[in-house]
Amino acid sequence: MRILLVIGLGSFIGGVARYLVTLLIQNKALSSFPYGTMGVNIIGCFLIGIIYGLSERGNLNGEWRLFLATGIMGGFTTFSSFSNDTVSMLRDAEYLQAFSYIGFSVIIGLAATFGGISLIKYL
Repeated sequence: MRILLVIGLGSFIGGVARYLVTLLIQNKALSSFPYGTMGVNIIGCFLIGIIYGLSERGNLNGEWRLFLATGIMGGFTTFSSFSNDTVSMLRDAEYLQAFSYIGFSVIIGLAATFGGISLIKYL
């Protein structure tokens, strides 16, 4: 039961952070392109890379990893929002934007995760 509470608290924190960071990024973008969602996903990829890098080093026990990765990052990242944004662009025949969004999100997200792991590995 303790683990479920730890993950639930992390999800709450991550969800609130996602909302605030998405608003901040999207309001600065002044565009209908979902920069907020993309930004949150890329930041989340980088942070989860750091979390798993620390975990691999032995700096995080299992409970902390669950709190940070499953809880906070699970609440913070937004794959369902990413999917919905993409479907909306496709329905509106915004094909270049949709495929740019997919490409940038996946490529930069993978690079951010690798960067987070590498940062911790080489520190």
